[in-house]
Amino acid sequence: MGKLVFIVDDEKNICELIRLYVEKEGFSTCIAYDGESAVEKFNEYKPDIVLLDIMLPKKDGWQVCREIRAVSDTPIIMLTAKGELFDKVLGLELGADDYVVKPFEPKELIARVKAVLRRTGSNVGDGSNTNELCFDGIRINHDTYEVYLGDTLLEMPPKEFELLYFLASNKNRVFTRDQLLNEIWGYEFYGDSRTIDVHIKRIREKIEAGKDENSTWQLKTIWGVGYKFEVKA
Repeated sequence: MGKLVFIVDDEKNICELIRLYVEKEGFSTCIAYDGESAVEKFNEYKPDIVLLDIMLPKKDGWQVCREIRAVSDTPIIMLTAKGELFDKVLGLELGADDYVVKPFEPKELIARVKAVLRRTGSNVGDGSNTNELCFDGIRINHDTYEVYLGDTLLEMPPKEFELLYFLASNKNRVFTRDQLLNEIWGYEFYGDSRTIDVHIKRIREKIEAGKDENSTWQLKTIWGVGYKFEVKA
């Protein structure tokens, strides 16, 4: 996946719309719905760019921008329904890199994201997020073969990791056991397709143990067909 775009907005439909367009362009995403969790997740995930709404619960966008700027030069694009000159000036004075007024065209937002990344060098951080998938509390990093559930590093052998990463990188798509065997073990593998069931069971035991009950993702069995990594809107 591409660089990590952090979407912060209390309107879930707006977050989902942005996520769809951003991921279509090859970026990975993570989301926060209030100012407090925005600061926490920023420090945890170290995103490459932040799309930050101003009107947020708990901490408004101005305060979130201040706290991010106190520790990082990560690019920030402010998102708001307000269009007054004062808001634009304040956002830029606090360190925002750009300002987009709602309602906006998603294609325009994507263009601005790319422009800001180019303008700022697009090399924020050390590039460790290049092959990292991020879904609501779980991070799956292909470069390090590490899976984090919140702050907890899960012990996962290579084949379990590769199976989880493959399903998660093709979210909401169903794969049969034979397809998964071919993708992960290769065509030369002559083992039983139940190998997939065993690995899925082990993965589930690990990722379900500390998973938030309100998480929007799950490793789901499609009876009579196979498995998928389901991500709900």
